[in-house]
Amino acid sequence: MAALSQILPGSALPGSPGRAEYLPAARDTLASNVLVKMSEAPRTVPNMNSRLDFPLIREQAIMLRRAGKSRREIKEILRIGSNQTLNEALKGEPPPEWTRRPNAKDGLRAKARELRAEGLDYEEIAAEPRVSKSSVSLWVRDLPRPPRLSYAECRKRAAEGARRYWDAERPAREAARAADRAAAAAQIGQLSDREILIAGAIAYWCEGAKSKPYRRAEDVNFINSDADLIRLFLRFLGLAGITPQRLRYRLHIHETADIEAATRYWQGVTGAAPDQFSQPTIKRHKPKISRRNTGADYHGCLQIRVAGSRDLYRKIEGWASAVMGADDLGNRSAQPSGPDTQADQEKPGAVPVS
Repeated sequence: MAALSQILPGSALPGSPGRAEYLPAARDTLASNVLVKMSEAPRTVPNMNSRLDFPLIREQAIMLRRAGKSRREIKEILRIGSNQTLNEALKGEPPPEWTRRPNAKDGLRAKARELRAEGLDYEEIAAEPRVSKSSVSLWVRDLPRPPRLSYAECRKRAAEGARRYWDAERPAREAARAADRAAAAAQIGQLSDREILIAGAIAYWCEGAKSKPYRRAEDVNFINSDADLIRLFLRFLGLAGITPQRLRYRLHIHETADIEAATRYWQGVTGAAPDQFSQPTIKRHKPKISRRNTGADYHGCLQIRVAGSRDLYRKIEGWASAVMGADDLGNRSAQPSGPDTQADQEKPGAVPVS
């Protein structure tokens, strides 16, 4: 069979000068001319099992490809039964432009190859454009493998990857957290006076001083470092009939903090006069203890005492017991027990407990 390079003037094998390029409109005409010339040549079918016939097969396959034929058509014309043989015959021959399709991930592929050229591994590349490692492998496996990184460089890249992850993840988590808080707050809505009394009684029973069998003290004494909880408790005291003039405040704070600034802060929270604040209780600093509650946001704890609050304490005890369903709450707090009570009973003039 005559060589197709002689049939189609201007055509050449890959790498040779003078390669012809054809417009898509002329593709069918050119393919027809190739087939006509091939039919006029002596009818000899190359032996697919013979490597001696492979140069002829390759030449014919390339000319048909340039004529616009698809791979399936080339296999049928040249009677090639193996995809491997066809791949070898067309090796180095780029596919025609009409066979190319736009790929939605072409931009990601270019980015992945760029990152690979910078020395990033598959995991780092996959994390950057957020694609799978298998896709990254297909896109960059023909590129040279980057040299092994030092231990310090590995740690640096791991830290950088973690920073990038949390830079994206932290705002998303905070947004989800804020949405959950807003939804929960919407479920509560506006509190009634009764609900505030319930909330205040439970808050006191959790954070306030309680009378013990070994230490009888029926006075209201509440301490906390949360400004919102302090405001809730003051609102509770107002509904319970306690006037602001009956309140006394004391600041408990570490000596390393700004005591004057903390005092002004709590005066703003409570709206109390400066003469209602007693001398602060200073906590001595212990250098061996690592504290996290430092800085400008640390204001210590505020103690609230209610003068003449025996009746209020008993009400709080009853409200809390009603909410918690513990009918014997007051009895348990007042019931004497333990060696201290026995010693008190043995003192001269002590009133026996029945």
